[in-house]
Amino acid sequence: MLTYDTWENPEIPFEIDEQYKGALEVIKWSYQQYGKDVVYACSFGIEGIVLIDLIAKVQPDAQIVFLDTDVHFKETYETIERVREKYPTLNIVLKKPALTLEQQAQQFGDKLWETKPNQCCNIRKLEPLNEVLSGAKAWISGLRREQSETRKNVEFINQDNRFKSIKICPLIHWTWKDVWRYVSKHELTYNVLHDQGYPSIGCSHCTKPAFTLEDLRSGRWQGQGKTECGLHTQ
Repeated sequence: MLTYDTWENPEIPFEIDEQYKGALEVIKWSYQQYGKDVVYACSFGIEGIVLIDLIAKVQPDAQIVFLDTDVHFKETYETIERVREKYPTLNIVLKKPALTLEQQAQQFGDKLWETKPNQCCNIRKLEPLNEVLSGAKAWISGLRREQSETRKNVEFINQDNRFKSIKICPLIHWTWKDVWRYVSKHELTYNVLHDQGYPSIGCSHCTKPAFTLEDLRSGRWQGQGKTECGLHTQ
């Protein structure tokens, strides 16, 4: 079994199928390799909707974790409930931070996402995911190379130095059009904010409509010189 400690830049141990650009085969390999020790950390954005549908075909009782920062859009929580109804056997867990918003404000000041967004992301996203992955050997992410410059070199299988884990990214070769074609073909439910100019959806305080589809993450942390929450940086 491939682990963080035995990482040796492995060759892809599966064929890249043309229909899914490798995604389904990567997912099959992931659950064959790690079984119950792989977690899908899902934001329930449009890529997440695709991955959930693919994962359900392979592992109907897969563990899916949503990092519930307590400041997501109501539309995101509504999407999660609709997904739960569609895939009742999936184990969807909402993981909350150790600090409530009130406790965070008492310790670090009100609206930490405005004054120190990196610290806010650390408390409400990175630390909770670290707790989740402490009992897992690998985790799945919906990263695509097309999304941004910081993601253009991601591979199917990656050594994750931040979380001391193996990060698996089945959708790396999918385009924005590929994602939406799949959603349309399979009539999947998704977050309605995507229809309102939000290609990338995070916390409500830190997400605006995108300036352009040429930069799908341009609506995240606008004006703060920040493009990532830290989950995908080493």
